[in-house]
Amino acid sequence: MTDGTWSYEGYAPAQERLRESLCTLGNGYFATRGALPECAADETHSPGTYVAGCYDRLGSVVAGRQVENEDLVNVPNWLPLRFRCRDEAGAGPWLHPDTAHVLEHRMCLFLGSGLLERRTVYEDTAGRRVGVRQLRLVHMADPHLATLRTEFRAENWTGELEVESALDGAVRNTGVPRYRDLADLHLVHGHAGTAAPDLFWLRCRTRASDVRIALAARTTCPEATQTYGHLTDRRAAQLLYLPLEEGRTVTVDKVVALHTSRDPAISDPLEAAVDRARRAPTFDALLDTHLTAWDQLWRRAELDVPAEAGRILRLHLFHVLQTLSPHTADLDVGVPARGLHGEAYRGHVFWDELFVLPYLNLHFPEVSRALLTYRHRRLERACRSARDAGRQGAMYPWQSSSDGREETQQLHLNPNSGRWLPDHTHLQHHVGSAVAYNIWRYWQATGDAEFLHTKGAEMLLQIARFWADSAAYDDGVRRYRIRGVVGPDEYHDAYPDSDRPGIDDNAYTNVTAAWVLTRALELLDLLPPPRRQELAERIGFDGGEAELWRDVSRSLYVPFHAGVISQFAGYERLAELDWEAYTKKYGDIRRLDRILEAEGDRVNRYQASKQADVLMLGYLFPPAELGSLFTQLGYSLDDATWLRTVDHYLRRTSHGSTLSGLVHGWVLARARRADAWRFAHEALIGDIADVQGGTTGEGIHLGAMAGTVDLVQRGLTGLETRDDALRLDPAPLHQLTGSSYGFTLHYQGHWGVRLRVFADRLHVTVPASDRSPITVELPDRVVTVRPGETCELLLPG
Repeated sequence: MTDGTWSYEGYAPAQERLRESLCTLGNGYFATRGALPECAADETHSPGTYVAGCYDRLGSVVAGRQVENEDLVNVPNWLPLRFRCRDEAGAGPWLHPDTAHVLEHRMCLFLGSGLLERRTVYEDTAGRRVGVRQLRLVHMADPHLATLRTEFRAENWTGELEVESALDGAVRNTGVPRYRDLADLHLVHGHAGTAAPDLFWLRCRTRASDVRIALAARTTCPEATQTYGHLTDRRAAQLLYLPLEEGRTVTVDKVVALHTSRDPAISDPLEAAVDRARRAPTFDALLDTHLTAWDQLWRRAELDVPAEAGRILRLHLFHVLQTLSPHTADLDVGVPARGLHGEAYRGHVFWDELFVLPYLNLHFPEVSRALLTYRHRRLERACRSARDAGRQGAMYPWQSSSDGREETQQLHLNPNSGRWLPDHTHLQHHVGSAVAYNIWRYWQATGDAEFLHTKGAEMLLQIARFWADSAAYDDGVRRYRIRGVVGPDEYHDAYPDSDRPGIDDNAYTNVTAAWVLTRALELLDLLPPPRRQELAERIGFDGGEAELWRDVSRSLYVPFHAGVISQFAGYERLAELDWEAYTKKYGDIRRLDRILEAEGDRVNRYQASKQADVLMLGYLFPPAELGSLFTQLGYSLDDATWLRTVDHYLRRTSHGSTLSGLVHGWVLARARRADAWRFAHEALIGDIADVQGGTTGEGIHLGAMAGTVDLVQRGLTGLETRDDALRLDPAPLHQLTGSSYGFTLHYQGHWGVRLRVFADRLHVTVPASDRSPITVELPDRVVTVRPGETCELLLPG
């Protein structure tokens, strides 16, 4: 690896799926895994192309029950380009890394330019060596285009090379082994044709959602002596015959256009794809505009962290930008937890925007607004779900995809035992608090009052209404309680021996609900009176409801035990787990729930967490704000209590999620800095080292990737955007950032505000403009930086 590149040497079948995920190329509209074009899907290879927001629902029979799942669809594969040597006796076998002799192989991802290069030397059964160099891009300027340049070189022979360029519609959603008992054939009604000698197309549609998908490909090679087309219902292909001379290179260019019926401003996806492919410029011209688009992205997303950590952070940021680019602002999509990089979690939207939007707010606010608008378009469905559950307000789903209904599976497979088990994680109603949190933080970062007063207010008030109606007053504790939920931990979905799913008074759920209610009351005061009246008329809001919100926001129950915050009521009565024994027996115990279930036990019996739960509060809220929240609720949360709480859960967390190390590193950077690096480092390498044991090959963990970048941007700087000021309170973590680090922000209309943090000082540069000065607030003083100025500030000792 060198700065700006990510490379793999040699062909390693066991690592192929991991490499395919990490070498994915995308542009926010669609993404294609880094599979080799000559390889079809099998146990080693998992090619896939995924269009943002393109879902389809299928039914399956699982454990004797009929279930439905909605999946992000693996659309037709545009990559296929295979080749073989020919002589007087005919064609040899197609060259493939699992059947031919691979003499050399190298994959290189160029992060700065969004290019994937592969170099391979094959030797066939006759001893003929073919050198292959390919450059691939998914166009960042035109989101409907992708292109592949392939250079062939005969190393030790002269003859003819047969090349087949294809569009393959015979693909299925087979990228996750544990889903293979489920229905996976989403594409139907395939049809292929030609529009010109070098231009062929394929169209199909999704089985249930009826999304029409069309691809058109133009394959060119001036040296090709003959070309033929092969068409079936599910595959379109073109054969080219290339004369090769020893030591001479011949180039084949393939340009592909992709459209679906979800695209705006088109009448027919096939017509649009064929026209775009026909009009597409040459590879070199496409490369120029693609590079310009990436240059512009990196200027807005500038991040300067030295050494290896900086290279990994750049890779993480690269994948965030490929999943959620400025093109995303034109789409009706959410934040897919595994990016557009694979089929894990079925491409669903969870709460990962909680870890992604804080970064986007300060670089691509138009993308943040679009992602929040995705939630607003599904507000009506959330309100309907709340009514169906006997609640007022909006109950957002834990898993979402196309239309906002709850997509959490009814059953999930434990691969350790082979058993299908009930899934109660749909009770993670705290996802609504995440939506509200993102609305508020977006407004603070951007000053977009128009959004806050319209779509944002409608969502936030309905979420507050749900929490107020979910809280029931308990005379025994003289407080409001929220029962029957699942917290971020996810391991605890019921009490031991209970036949009722859910636990009561999850501390994270209750504290964030109190925060939502408080912000809703603040919002009512901020709204212009005419708008407040409109909302009251629209959602039936009255003054008495506000009094209930105020009462609940000050009286929600938060359990404590042994001087620490309890994860939920009754947590202290659970058994202690012998962590040392289980670690010794199994080694990796991240998925402790699966281990215990396979033994006939239940993780519900133990004080054991999959990931950060209570400690998520320290991730969301700076120490002063968190302390204020507890004071508002009538509790005291001093530093000693918080540190005891941190220590308590550190010893009882298995880190079965890539988000867990991130949150622990974030919290420890302020609570106990000496231990922070271990967790920050695990979050940093979570995907590149595949610490979850094979899951990265099914798709990257977008929340963790964005979160590590945000750890540098906000976590270590203590950056807050509130009260019309940039508040900073740096907490150095030298193992991550070295002696200094810097980044660029888009803050309340200022493009390119630069911050550079040193051990003892801070540089702030505000670009010249006609905007108002920026207020920078440090723990010991407040300064004003005018446009066109650079300010050096000494940090408190």
